[in-house]
Amino acid sequence: MHQEIFATTPRIILGTGTIARLGDEVRRLGGTSVCIITDPGVAASGIVERVEGLLDAAGLSHVRFDKVEADPRYEIVEDALAVARGAKADVIIGIGGGSSLDMAKITAVMATNEGPVGKYFGTDLIPAPGLKTILIPTTAGTGSEVTPIVILSDHHEKLKKGIVSPYIFPAVALLDAELTIGLPPKVTAATGMDALIHALEAYTSINATPMTDLLAKEAIHLIYNNIRSAYAKGDNLPARENMLRGAMLAGMAFANAGVTAVHAFAYPIGAEFHIPHGIANTIMLVPVMRFNQTGNLGRFAELAAFLGQPVAGLSLRQAAASAVTALTELAEDLAVPQHLAAYGVTEEHVPTLAASVMLVTRLLANNPRHMTQEDAAVIYRQAL
Repeated sequence: MHQEIFATTPRIILGTGTIARLGDEVRRLGGTSVCIITDPGVAASGIVERVEGLLDAAGLSHVRFDKVEADPRYEIVEDALAVARGAKADVIIGIGGGSSLDMAKITAVMATNEGPVGKYFGTDLIPAPGLKTILIPTTAGTGSEVTPIVILSDHHEKLKKGIVSPYIFPAVALLDAELTIGLPPKVTAATGMDALIHALEAYTSINATPMTDLLAKEAIHLIYNNIRSAYAKGDNLPARENMLRGAMLAGMAFANAGVTAVHAFAYPIGAEFHIPHGIANTIMLVPVMRFNQTGNLGRFAELAAFLGQPVAGLSLRQAAASAVTALTELAEDLAVPQHLAAYGVTEEHVPTLAASVMLVTRLLANNPRHMTQEDAAVIYRQAL
């Protein structure tokens, strides 16, 4: 029996200046005590002080945990949880990039479920709902504000692992493009490429549906047509808002269709070599796409059209190849690295990385082409 299931964050507020609604949104959730979860960079930017001022004006007590690291270790959850519990928080607010938003989501869930967090790696293992969360992205990247997924680093196994549960969806996603204005060009490029790859992979996943296709197609259009402008002139507010909307739509698409092998290949190199997530994805994008095209040439050819490539008169194979060309040129324009060698990865690392990627079964299951460990080794070599 054919079934399609779609789920996303129940309340989404998008628009310039919407941060001003924060106090009202906390009150709407019945909140009285808030724990803000963020990272040192966002904390230093002045955004958190602004949020704290809004909570003060609404008469809401609040505490701050601002020690979220990039690709956070799951041990950090205990530190955030101690702060939230100490304040008897009933609402968690996550502010920042994907790491801060993910940390907010898992802290909210662990506040009402017994630890350790490691036992929940996998799908549908969390037994009870968490605290209410409001997520405020400051990058147009992960789409974490609309996904039921948390990614944490297991430094013992040198692998990034996922926790997937409907209880992880936030109560509210609040997207204000003004908060992304200060994003440096390098971060704009890396996070924007991550968002674009979410949409590309959702469209080519074996679990794609008409609903996720609509979202992925619009996300590709918004991100591809605005990322250069947002990168070149960071205070371009219309470009920033289109990027934020595109990243959100891409998040909705991949939360339901799943990402594929690009992300699977990014996990081991991110955990082992600390390559930023968007850059890791960008490096792996072209070799994985070339491998995957055989699995569904028609879909990959359609991507070329979405990316504005002239495909009239081209064969499916030629059109699919032109999509790869467009994405290679985009990475060049954004000065995003496209080779693993820039991060110290060498031929001798390939066998271990290839073995590691085969453990990311949750994502490889969505891939349009079956992959062996030998295939994985070839793809990593092509990315060196």
